[in-house]
Amino acid sequence: MTNDPPERSPRLQAPKGTYDLLPPRSEAFAHVVDTYADAARRAGYGYVSTPMFEDTALFRRGVGESTDVVSKEMYTFEDRGGRSLTLRPEGTAGVIRAVVEHNLLSGQLPVKLWYTGPNFRYEQPQSGRYRQHVQVGIEAVGVDDPALDAEVISIADDGVRALGLRDYELRLTSLGCDACRPAYRALLVTFLDGLVLDDATRARALINPLRVLDDKREQVQAQLADAPLPPDHLCAECADHFTAVQSMLTDLAVPFTIDKRLVRGLDYYTRTTFELVHHQLGAQSSFGGGGRYNGLVEAIGGPAAPGVGYGMGVDRSLLACEAEGIDLAPGSRVDVFGVPLGDQAKSTLVRLLGAARRAGLRCDLAYGSRGMKGAMKAADRSGARFAVVLGERDLLTGAAQVKDLGTGDQVAVPLDQVVVHLLAAVATP
Repeated sequence: MTNDPPERSPRLQAPKGTYDLLPPRSEAFAHVVDTYADAARRAGYGYVSTPMFEDTALFRRGVGESTDVVSKEMYTFEDRGGRSLTLRPEGTAGVIRAVVEHNLLSGQLPVKLWYTGPNFRYEQPQSGRYRQHVQVGIEAVGVDDPALDAEVISIADDGVRALGLRDYELRLTSLGCDACRPAYRALLVTFLDGLVLDDATRARALINPLRVLDDKREQVQAQLADAPLPPDHLCAECADHFTAVQSMLTDLAVPFTIDKRLVRGLDYYTRTTFELVHHQLGAQSSFGGGGRYNGLVEAIGGPAAPGVGYGMGVDRSLLACEAEGIDLAPGSRVDVFGVPLGDQAKSTLVRLLGAARRAGLRCDLAYGSRGMKGAMKAADRSGARFAVVLGERDLLTGAAQVKDLGTGDQVAVPLDQVVVHLLAAVATP
């Protein structure tokens, strides 16, 4: 019989392409989500939450067979009932499915919704590009009005500005509609027939030739210098729509750049399409974008209904903030830190700090059996402005010692006045 210690299980790590969000960066991440959500709420958008997995057919029909998302990047699996399910690779298709399933188009139009949550794509991980990434998005469904396009774009811009970002660019184009795209498609197919393309790119072009314009490889882009571009081949109605969107964005003081080569990576876009790029994010500079998708509702089995929306990448938005030196994390986790000396003091402080939290203060306590020195070190590490020290002598006198951790000043405060005193003290700069 040996006394060898049992073997330890191997340490597990987060899967490749994912990561853990930890304080204080997680607080900055949450601030990005809240800022984008607030911009949507101020425009009358209501919150919607959809499942993280859907029937695979939803994304094949909605996102498009020619996209890399569907052809290469989806996490698809068969459940125990033999159904093919897919972790959502993007947010719009699931929201539109919910709009159709719950007959929201029979009510007030446009249906205006915002959402947030993780999306999943099997792609090569790189800085700010993960296999699980979080987006905040909005969708406005049921009205084809250039004013709505302008509203959606301005909400995205409002959120970006509210974060404090400045070194970014909003790129805008129009991809036309069912009336003008067939003629343009024929022109583009003829042009692509004269290029040297690999078999996979040829196959993609047969499904949607616009996908070739979105190819980032240098050997492909070098051949596209003289390619016909969508904004140059719009029908009169699409041209008027695009002109109106630009005029309204100017009225809204939203700066933009026309990018005739802009083609986003999803097949459902029509007419207005836009992208937000940050100049300090390197090759993967896009951190959000969207546009109009007037055929998507029908593609997934709903009635004819236009729509427009966007998705903002929270991970990449945070990277952009960090690149510009914008610190979004709060200065401290708490306002007040309790330092009890003895069990009875701890019970009293638990009650006092509970009341302080309910009054709106952020409070923590030195748990365990720490002595005065260790508890005060914990108070300093917490970043709190004030410590409330309570020992046996304080209990006898009925007063706690409230210490300003910045100045070192300390005052005795009657126990029944501690919460009122702290509220006033924290409110004072």
